[in-house]
Amino acid sequence: MLTSWFRVTILILVCNAAAAVIKLPENKTIPAVLMFGDSIVDTGNNNNLETIFKVNYPPYGRDFIGGIPTGRFCNGKVPSDFLVEELGIKELLPPYLDPSLSTDDLKTGVNFASGGAGFDPLTSELASVISLSDQIDLFNEYIAKLKVAVGAETTSTILSNSLFVVVAGSNDITNTYFNNPIRRLHYDYSSYTDLLIYSASGFVQELYKLGARRIGVFGIPPIGCLPSQRTLQGGVQRQCAENYNEVAQLFNVKMSDELNSLNNRLPDARMVYLDVYNSLMEIIHNPRKYGFRIANKGCCGTGTIEVAFLCKCPCPDVYNYVFWDSFHPTETTYRILVHQVVKKQITSFL
Repeated sequence: MLTSWFRVTILILVCNAAAAVIKLPENKTIPAVLMFGDSIVDTGNNNNLETIFKVNYPPYGRDFIGGIPTGRFCNGKVPSDFLVEELGIKELLPPYLDPSLSTDDLKTGVNFASGGAGFDPLTSELASVISLSDQIDLFNEYIAKLKVAVGAETTSTILSNSLFVVVAGSNDITNTYFNNPIRRLHYDYSSYTDLLIYSASGFVQELYKLGARRIGVFGIPPIGCLPSQRTLQGGVQRQCAENYNEVAQLFNVKMSDELNSLNNRLPDARMVYLDVYNSLMEIIHNPRKYGFRIANKGCCGTGTIEVAFLCKCPCPDVYNYVFWDSFHPTETTYRILVHQVVKKQITSFL
């Protein structure tokens, strides 16, 4: 059980973040959030796919509203949800493939992300999930539906003022590059990150062509410090796998530079690199500062390797943990990270 000090620390962090709705300048609005990417932000699009990359079963969702597994790769809410909550738009960001979507859902934002996806086309193919190009196709379908609901002019206004967010890259490095000899045979760290940047840049430019102007791209987190990578690559002591972190940091530097370049070339573009690498690393290195006790293992199973269908018998007190399973952070960790990102960088989109 947590000590009183830990419980008070967590309560303060969570309550402060939950109460904080970012106030935009009076003449600025963000009517909707449109999310693209992978399992970090997927809110259920994979539920009906023939893939092992889905989690619409317990213990996932254990701490979600009603304790329901929704397809979120977490014990509760994920960054997609906290982002719309922080912006005061709504409580949850529904998956686009939810058959019960309403017109209000379309007007305030939906989620196209698919767990297991990546910037490298091979990543989504290997995982049998919705690729980023397919997510663009779904977005085009969404635009058509929105035009029917609110008209072409209002649709254009919504798109130009909405916040588009892209979260991908982790699966490319952990699954496709380091675990697939095909990629390592043809690419070194530099050339592989160039491949990812080329794909990511093309993706955000496609969003721009379709009407997006405010586009945020999350950097890749310190994936070498994920519990699974510690177990597989960190030796007997389960240290962080520095080669994984090296590739992630190389991508992040290039992505930031590419977005700056696009901003200079595309009229009215507000493309922003969103750093989570350093924020998550700070939590991993100093977990007690944020109310956690365990940062090198996940909550479910042994915490060293389990994810998806292997995630069973979760810990009794998830608030001790930075990570839920061996790959994904807990709801509390996500809440802290999103609050930090929004507070620091939301004005960059305005």
